[in-house]
Amino acid sequence: MKGHPFRSGFTLVEVLMSLAISAVILSAVALAFNASAVTYQKNQELHAAVNNGRQALLRMMAQLRTGFSVDPNAPANKCNFFAVTGPNSVEDLTYEFRTSDNTLYLITNSNAKEYVLCTGVQSLTFDRLLTADASDCRGVAVTMTVQSGDQQETLSSAVAIRRNLEL
Repeated sequence: MKGHPFRSGFTLVEVLMSLAISAVILSAVALAFNASAVTYQKNQELHAAVNNGRQALLRMMAQLRTGFSVDPNAPANKCNFFAVTGPNSVEDLTYEFRTSDNTLYLITNSNAKEYVLCTGVQSLTFDRLLTADASDCRGVAVTMTVQSGDQQETLSSAVAIRRNLEL
């Protein structure tokens, strides 16, 4: 057999260089994919926290709207009032934010039961708009900041207490 002076194919150096370039490209793709997965997970957790906060705000606003006798002297982290729960049913309720566990609670004062409305709350304030004689509230504004990991989102809502509106 006669030898070929020029062989076709890749040399060992060329194969090693292509492997090194492929490894760098695959490492960059893996890092980008990992960063994307981590960001997606953080966004999902923040979305869940914000959704829980919105649901808590919606419940509070609905009960306050139809409630009455909102305590104008309660601290900024509490809202005490009476809510109409049925045709002939009224319940004494309190919404309370506790910084000790960053949780918003619904407390039924008649039977002293506590229900967790929202966790991961970093701050919550109830601002009251008083009636002319300052004995009750015409409205309540709620500002709540929820946190998931290192991300925070502030939610706010306001409601007029229908039974206390002055015409």
